[in-house]
Amino acid sequence: MAEPNLQRMSEGEFFAWQEGQDRLYELVDGLPVLPLKMVTGASQAHDRTVVNIISALHRQLRGGPCRPTTDDLAVRIPSGNLRRPDVTVECGQAARRDMAVRDPRVVIEVLSPSTMSFDRFKKVLEYQTVPTVTHVLLVDTEAPRVDVLARTGTEAWTSARYEGLDAKIDLPTIAPCWRLPTSSRD
Repeated sequence: MAEPNLQRMSEGEFFAWQEGQDRLYELVDGLPVLPLKMVTGASQAHDRTVVNIISALHRQLRGGPCRPTTDDLAVRIPSGNLRRPDVTVECGQAARRDMAVRDPRVVIEVLSPSTMSFDRFKKVLEYQTVPTVTHVLLVDTEAPRVDVLARTGTEAWTSARYEGLDAKIDLPTIAPCWRLPTSSRD
């Protein structure tokens, strides 16, 4: 595996370089960096939660214009950064070879104790700058709890917390009501 060249890269240079790597990187301030979860590793709880979310979204969005994507696809941040959320709901027409989503609506980060602070603060602020993102969900792996940040205007956001395995989250930009599988026991 080639280590990242510490020279600044454009988005195009980064994606060309990324194709030759065996791990997924993010582009931050023009430099390729390993996402924190790649450094610390994902737990069984984190992995199961991501799989359950993708499965539930796939079932509920099937046949519509939106679809869930994994962290294989990046989200473009207006500052020039490229981030890799655990799950993104994309509603745009994507080319088969695209390495980033074109129209992200919902961004989901599954929180682990080792990544919680970074995801909850730094990444959320970046996701909120993406004009098409209407919801950012922070899913806790330690308890059945989801924090939902919802865009209410061009720069205004509200937050709500959903707790319990039967919680239903309203995500009107992708589906009228969605039950988020927060349990890793499935």
